Amino acid sequence: MRRKPEGLWAWILILISAAFLVLMLIAPLAVVLTESLREGLKVFRAAISDFYAVRALYLTLEVTLVTVILNTLFGVVAAWALTRFNFRGKRLLITIIDIPFAVSPVIAGLIFILTFGRMSALNPWLQANDIKVVFAIPGIVLATVFVTFPFVAREIIPVLEARGTEEEEAAVLMGAGLFTIFWRVTFPHLRWALLYSVILCTARAMGEFGAVSVVSGRLRGKTLTLPLHVEILYDEYHFGPAFAVASLLVMAAVVILAARNLVEWLAKKERR
Repeated sequence: MRRKPEGLWAWILILISAAFLVLMLIAPLAVVLTESLREGLKVFRAAISDFYAVRALYLTLEVTLVTVILNTLFGVVAAWALTRFNFRGKRLLITIIDIPFAVSPVIAGLIFILTFGRMSALNPWLQANDIKVVFAIPGIVLATVFVTFPFVAREIIPVLEARGTEEEEAAVLMGAGLFTIFWRVTFPHLRWALLYSVILCTARAMGEFGAVSVVSGRLRGKTLTLPLHVEILYDEYHFGPAFAVASLLVMAAVVILAARNLVEWLAKKERR
């Protein structure tokens, strides 16, 4: 049972936490929003309706959608396999899933350059079949999937481990098939964790910069996502438009945060 803070040290810890959040998160976000409107609504509207900004927004949404779908499929399958079956290489698979947490996104981008770029062994075959990976949308998708794929699996694994296998074993004894067991027995217990992980994956995918920056080629109107578009505008000293476009990412983050809090509230309400 939670209790109210009592004593000087409790309030000191609360104030330190609040001050840190204001300094590191709230204040920078407030600066982005205020700077985006500093030059007026006309500049703001022109910046977010610019052809290249709109193209960057569409590309960001497309890459995010594909990334979330792929990571959701992989995360559910991997989590179910790791928690319901014993097989050789199980610990190795868990370690591999955690690699993106330890590898810099820039290094991840370089990995795809070395794997699919002009210096790679695959390059002759890719050119012969007119397949473009790096400096094209497929490379952006691959890089984004790489840096985000642990989110779904790592959120679901603890939930499945905590539930155990008794209900699923009972379903097997009753003659239920694999798909029926997952949909009728397993999924109802992990749907909130799955939705929560999808939200986290979406947030991470929309804001990815390092890996995408390496593999995209920074082609305006073709391979620029919103974060890259903001950087180019800022480097060209178009500060007003840069902050205006950045505010779109801030507003998306606020919406995603609200969705996450809603999911947490609904999950707690259901458990009561």
